[in-house]
Amino acid sequence: MVRKSSGEILAQIRAEKDNPKVDVWWGGTGDPQLQAAAEGLLEAYSSPVHSELLPWAQNFHDISGGRATGIYAGALGFAYNTQILEKKGLTAPSCWKDLASETYRGEVQIANPNSSGTAYTALATLVQIFGEDEAYRYLGELNENVNSYTKSGSAPVKAAARGETLIGIAFMHDAVTQKQAGFPIEIVAPCEGTGYEIGAVSVIKGARNLDNAKLFVDYALSAEGQATGAAAGQNQVPSNGKATVPPEAPDIATIKLVDYDFATYGSADMRTHLLSRFDGEVKTAH
Repeated sequence: MVRKSSGEILAQIRAEKDNPKVDVWWGGTGDPQLQAAAEGLLEAYSSPVHSELLPWAQNFHDISGGRATGIYAGALGFAYNTQILEKKGLTAPSCWKDLASETYRGEVQIANPNSSGTAYTALATLVQIFGEDEAYRYLGELNENVNSYTKSGSAPVKAAARGETLIGIAFMHDAVTQKQAGFPIEIVAPCEGTGYEIGAVSVIKGARNLDNAKLFVDYALSAEGQATGAAAGQNQVPSNGKATVPPEAPDIATIKLVDYDFATYGSADMRTHLLSRFDGEVKTAH
């Protein structure tokens, strides 16, 4: 098993397409898996467990052409360290626009969308909320407050939990895990609305251990397999309708979610376009 951020995994699978070194892609944001599916890098597979999955997971499977399936869902947000906030006498942020205020100069962390699926979801979310040009203007303003673009999507909220930054942008379930561990953080669902991820699982085209890869997917989609997430302290919403939802999982039914367009923002052309704009207009200014 190798653990990498979603963008890094996509790059590896592309590089190894003629001689795959791995059999299964498990977890992480689904957008890069949709891109891999469109590029013919994933094997079509419909698990016998498919009928037990919630509609959003089945829909993701359909969008991918049967090459990737949703295993969990999680909403994007941010968290702030309450002790640092109080010590500095700052007002708590509640919206995306708040994070661009000069009040939080040097106080925000977010991952780099080139490596992180979490950060790419944030990028695509902001474009869908504000429109593309306004979103990049916002990101330019936010850039003034960013102290670090991390490689991993969960790193910013871990840094906020440890007091290394005031605010970390991440998936809310990752923030819940930190709060459960006793860290002084408060979790925010942005007032303008927010996007969400569908974490996915897929079989790599040309997998050396195809039969076992399919068995792994079956287990990952089963209620039994998805129970291992909660047992390991994870707080995503599982995709199997028979699986138990972790009690501390953010209730996505109560969060203002955008109608996230996975087909559009999961395409290779759109990803290339958005990342190119980010590198040219935002990251170079950091």
